[in-house]
Amino acid sequence: MIRSARLLAALSTPALLLASCANAETGDSAAQSGEIVATTGPAYPFKTTDVAGFEEPWAMAFAPGTATLFVTEKSGTVKLLDTKTGETATVSGAPKVDYGGQGGLGDIAFLPAEASDTLGTRTIYLSWAEAGENDTRGAAVGKGKLVCSAPTTCAIEGLSVIWRQTPKVTGRGHYSHRLTFSPDGKYLFVASGERQKMTPAQDTAATLGKIVRLNLDGTPAAGNPMADKGGVTAEIWSMGHRNILGVAWDAQGRLWEVEHGPAGGDELNLVKPGANYGWPLRSNGSHYNGDEIPDHEPGDGFAQPATSWNPVIAPGGMIFYTGDQFPAWKGHALITGLASQAIVDVAIDGESAREVARHEFENRLRAIAQGPDGAIWVAQDGKGARLLKLSPR
Repeated sequence: MIRSARLLAALSTPALLLASCANAETGDSAAQSGEIVATTGPAYPFKTTDVAGFEEPWAMAFAPGTATLFVTEKSGTVKLLDTKTGETATVSGAPKVDYGGQGGLGDIAFLPAEASDTLGTRTIYLSWAEAGENDTRGAAVGKGKLVCSAPTTCAIEGLSVIWRQTPKVTGRGHYSHRLTFSPDGKYLFVASGERQKMTPAQDTAATLGKIVRLNLDGTPAAGNPMADKGGVTAEIWSMGHRNILGVAWDAQGRLWEVEHGPAGGDELNLVKPGANYGWPLRSNGSHYNGDEIPDHEPGDGFAQPATSWNPVIAPGGMIFYTGDQFPAWKGHALITGLASQAIVDVAIDGESAREVARHEFENRLRAIAQGPDGAIWVAQDGKGARLLKLSPR
């Protein structure tokens, strides 16, 4: 793949090698508009429209059946954007969050089965960092009702915690807390980071460093790989993860996740029930102090990544594109990059994957969503971040 001189220079810096973890939550953003073309891989031009501004956006999702985009801001605010009118508003009833470091308000998700062309009343799920005793913290997931009396007048009511990371630990990193529903709408999957503690990712008595599979009320789902063990072990779907920042389903109904490696070794994984993805025993990166970690190798007893990056891309979010506006992207994973400041276009071939293009921006990119018309929406990272709409040129 031919890379631009600017990209090569950026990727050669030690700071980028560390950015996947240490710097993944820092940095300011500025407005960007106009036309941008791919600088690596096959050129795929698109135009951007600068739509709105947000403070430290972390996740966003369209309410199914509508053109209303909901955005979480890390400090603890939920906002909405009516993409037809351009109006924005704050949604009341957001939970109290433990804001700091990588912690704060996290993901937002709606039940696909409740699709409606009006906002009305529907179920809402949120994740956030929650304080515990003795300077400990952990991710929490809450379920409530989104009640909208008008297109830009919405409140969250009856929000209650249905799941918590176990155990709560010190520090403010690697919460992950990404949410996604199974294609049949029956199960909630939660990405649970290892909270920068490493070893709990291999401990089945903890949910750190795991993906858990739950019923919609937050209880362990029947048929999980270790359901017979009871307790939090019964929640585990996969393990050996580090810091998952993107989860998405492909057209075949398979779950994929993208996670931050240490100094190098960001991974895209096809998630299988009961699989162990190796962290911290295996990684294609190294510890920040330079200590080596054994690379993934066939036959090492761990699931192998579909692809990995060294230098890192520092993923912020991921979708699988299903629309018609960008035919070249259909079926591809689109990953937003923090340190890489790019949308990374990844093609899937069976259980393998490969980067086919990298569309660079001038700012760190946090979140990505596909609109109901097939347009792509991208949120920059940090304070003063801009929300951009990508459409064909």
